[in-house]
Amino acid sequence: MPESTWRTRLHAVAGLGGGLALLWTVQGLAAAGDDGSEGWPDEPDLAEQVAAVNDGELAFIPAAAAEGAHTHLNRIRITAESLEGGWVSLVQCHEHLDAVPAAQILFRAGGIRDLTIDEARDIGHAWVEGHSVQLEDVGADARLCLHAESRALYALGDGLYRLRNGPYMRRFLDGYYPMRVALAIDYPAELIHLVGQSPATQSGFDVHTTTHGIDVDATFEGRLVTCFDFCSNGSGDCAPMAPPCGGE
Repeated sequence: MPESTWRTRLHAVAGLGGGLALLWTVQGLAAAGDDGSEGWPDEPDLAEQVAAVNDGELAFIPAAAAEGAHTHLNRIRITAESLEGGWVSLVQCHEHLDAVPAAQILFRAGGIRDLTIDEARDIGHAWVEGHSVQLEDVGADARLCLHAESRALYALGDGLYRLRNGPYMRRFLDGYYPMRVALAIDYPAELIHLVGQSPATQSGFDVHTTTHGIDVDATFEGRLVTCFDFCSNGSGDCAPMAPPCGGE
């Protein structure tokens, strides 16, 4: 069998607010045919799979359709200090990673600080480089957990705040593959209360709220952006002032 690796790129992009984006990049050689020509890697029907995938439009899918797909878990903590400066605490884990020779998780410069790797399982080498995490020799049972502070909370005026997440996506060539994103958001209920969200709760985008937290479980293809809006307690109804969430 000819030696096989990759020259194309696989992207699984995910973001928290305007300050975080994940870029999943795979590089190497393409599979060579018996005549020395380059072709698809030695995986059944891969070309057909690529041709059939989503082209970027957001589509929520049943949880079963995303089973085994790249899973992106986030715990976000909003504090009183977050309301002043916009920085939130973030713990982020990635599961069901694609087994690849090399990859990177890329955060927007200026939107992340104190980035640290907590766990790297079945990954040959993982290290922080500037505003990115670099990975080598990602195995089939890989798991990666990070913690950092992300500038994801925006003060919109008159007591209105927005936590904006995204865009999340898992991209290969020009197609988008199934992905699961889970968010657990804690906030100071003595200071703010939830007044709005986007997208609306629906099949494939489950949202459960408590007096001081929000749990989100999304299974989808394409590009996902979420917004959660909060009003300061005692500031009246500021929800009508909230602008559209937007998709970028």
